[in-house]
Amino acid sequence: MGIKAALPRYELYLYTAVLGGALIWAGSWIFEASSDNVNRKAFKESVKPGWHYFGRKMDVADFEWMMWFSTFRNHILFALAGHVIFAKIFTLVAPKIGIDGCKHRSLIFGVYGGLAVLIMMGWTFMALVLSHCIILYSVALVKRKWMCFVAGLTTLASIKLEPYNSWQESLVTGSFDLQDILFYGGCGFSIIRGMSFALENCEKKDGNFTFSDLLKYNFYLPFFFFGPIMTFDRFHAQANNTQLTRKEREMWNITTKALLHLGVILVVDVFFHYLYILTIPSDMKLATKLSDWCLAGLAYSNLVYDWVKAAVMFGVINTVSTLDHLDPPQPPKCITMLYVFAETHFDRGINDWLCKYVYDYIGGDHDKIFKELLATFCTFAITTLWLGPCELVYIWSFFNCFGLNFELWVAKFFSLPPFSTIEGAMGEAMSRRIRGVFNAANFWAIVLYNVLSLNSLEFAKMVGRRLIFKGFPLSTLSVLFVTYCGVQLVKERERQQALLEEPEPVKPAEGDKEKAE
Repeated sequence: MGIKAALPRYELYLYTAVLGGALIWAGSWIFEASSDNVNRKAFKESVKPGWHYFGRKMDVADFEWMMWFSTFRNHILFALAGHVIFAKIFTLVAPKIGIDGCKHRSLIFGVYGGLAVLIMMGWTFMALVLSHCIILYSVALVKRKWMCFVAGLTTLASIKLEPYNSWQESLVTGSFDLQDILFYGGCGFSIIRGMSFALENCEKKDGNFTFSDLLKYNFYLPFFFFGPIMTFDRFHAQANNTQLTRKEREMWNITTKALLHLGVILVVDVFFHYLYILTIPSDMKLATKLSDWCLAGLAYSNLVYDWVKAAVMFGVINTVSTLDHLDPPQPPKCITMLYVFAETHFDRGINDWLCKYVYDYIGGDHDKIFKELLATFCTFAITTLWLGPCELVYIWSFFNCFGLNFELWVAKFFSLPPFSTIEGAMGEAMSRRIRGVFNAANFWAIVLYNVLSLNSLEFAKMVGRRLIFKGFPLSTLSVLFVTYCGVQLVKERERQQALLEEPEPVKPAEGDKEKAE
């Protein structure tokens, strides 16, 4: 049935009221659990004194958030601000010394990025990254995709598997708090970018891209350590575009997004003073005493928070790259808007890379069961290597790979008679309601399959047992109904967007019909 199937307005109002009430109800349980256990011994390491104005302690369990927006905020802002200022100075000085700034801006970006990396990480790290670039560039000249994959994945494995990663990390001199993060982030993203360069060079019909093209692409500082990944073909075309113009109100939009990110950072910090959503799941003794609604709220809120974190982190970087006249990968789709595995991802850059070079390349139109199985297996095999092979990652990859294929199997099964005949006979609104029930169940499969990678396997198993078995039927059906309400509201938003993009044709009036006759 089409995406434009509408539901009665009063029905949507009911769904909104139910969803809003349920979120407030679950939030109240989490707030109560946070307030009652703030001085718990297990919270000592992850709940610290927060803002003096609130008089409450703050959940600081997420090192990555603290690193970005508290501990190393000034260092990161200094590096990114330096990039913007350096680029601006160059654009002002270049015409006076007879240089076409637009033509050479990718070179300037690469020079600044290379110098910044050299100063921060030292010459041994720079030599290591350059050795990775040389390996992948040499293989790219052969123009054999399978060789590019073998070389790239082998190089990636060398920084993900022992003892090779420890040996390479020992080459980096010095010691500071960010060293591990910057080392593995810089090397990992450099290898992925190098693979993109090599694979795009295989597609180039005449000649080869130059080694300097690879260096300019790889050492673009905003993307270097933390991503997002922008495939080489897109970066090369945009960074070498000499027709630099701003769209109407583009600077206003950039400023608005920057202020929005700042606002979100403040809101998250405030929430961390009242809702200890990251610390509570780590204390299994406490978690077992919580209500089913509290556990469901914790699982859901952890995924929402992970999306918010990714959206803000990539949003800050994207703001800088937009100032450089680039069109970077957008932040991931919010978990609230997801009810199918095919759209689930937390890093749109890596997702675009995997789709372009692996998933879509092998799976084609994703309509054949065995081709889809092979495509998903290869995709999650590479994802497992990218995340770092371990038991938790294996389990996460298996279940998400299974979920993606199971969706296709179910769609194929229900497209056969008599199911397709029954759906064709019913109204579009009823079809949307029935599909919403299956989507609601699928939503919680997505939550449970992904929360294990954010918290722990034990917490995911406990949430699953409580919601599916111990909480049946009351907790199970009530949570499923609330999720169904949320799915229908998401579908309504998608319907309205589809109507804006492709309005329905206006039916001619009766008078017009008579005139035509």
